Amino acid sequence: MSRRIVFVVFDGFQPLDLTGPHEVFHSAGDTYVCEVVAPRAGPVRSVSGLLVHAGHGVADLGPAGIDTLVVVGGRGVDQARQDEALVSWIAAAAAGARRVASVCSGVFLLAAAGLLDGRRVTTHWAREEQLAREHPEVRVDCEPIFVRDGPVWTSAGVTAGMDLALALVEDDLGRDVAHAVARRLVLFLRRPGGQSQFSVALWSRQPATDPVRAAVTAIHADPGARHDIAGLAAHAGLSPRHLQRRFTAELGVPPAAYVERVRVEAAQRALTEGDEPVEAIARRYGFTTAETLRRTFHRRLGVAPSDYRARFRSTAEAAVAHHVPQKGEPV
Repeated sequence: MSRRIVFVVFDGFQPLDLTGPHEVFHSAGDTYVCEVVAPRAGPVRSVSGLLVHAGHGVADLGPAGIDTLVVVGGRGVDQARQDEALVSWIAAAAAGARRVASVCSGVFLLAAAGLLDGRRVTTHWAREEQLAREHPEVRVDCEPIFVRDGPVWTSAGVTAGMDLALALVEDDLGRDVAHAVARRLVLFLRRPGGQSQFSVALWSRQPATDPVRAAVTAIHADPGARHDIAGLAAHAGLSPRHLQRRFTAELGVPPAAYVERVRVEAAQRALTEGDEPVEAIARRYGFTTAETLRRTFHRRLGVAPSDYRARFRSTAEAAVAHHVPQKGEPV
């Protein structure tokens, strides 16, 4: 029997909050049937102007029979949560659903519906303070990209909704199917929920000058190289003291912290993409010993390297080599 996924949208929603998770569920085969509901049936305009057709309005779609309710986010959420009919429908639908999820600021609609009291949730980091201030009954944690608290799943912004949807697919159908879907959608790496919202590419600013850019390029070109301040200064053509000051001012973090972050992400990729021993990965990416890598992973990711590998790499080569086709879909 198919599982019914119902997405809630509204004027000013973020389109990727809908289309990203929608494609994840659609790519998992015939397991899921996706529907879209809005305050009124018909065209709904996203924050970027994209029009999406809502097949149902809350007045004509009964709240029963929903497996998973997914509430999207977007700038329009502040207006949408003032819509009493919409909020009441979400509360009624959630009461009968097996699980409830929100993407980004969609969490504000769940909170308005009274679904989050005492629960731990996440949202886009830019809305963290507002959510905590307006809903002190909710435990807000904006470090992870998604959080599960019982039947309620919440995620950070935009692309994190795809990570959340993949986790829901895995919860239903297993890790191999989730990995096959990720491969079909060309998602480079299915991220764990506990991974920080702030990867190197997002968490740090971009270099503003050529000397600092040269140092950053050297780090990414060979994460396992020594990369002490003297060596990076040589790449930059600056004195070590001058580079330390410029690097921190331009990127928001000192060189040593940036190097460690790049090394951790390189090790994450190696752990999920191959069978190289943890000890070898530690040496290759500048951690010297497996114990140093383990301590760094625990501090940054809250998990050991071996556990990270076991949790986030599929063991079935056939599953990751081929997507899960829809019935009648050409291969």
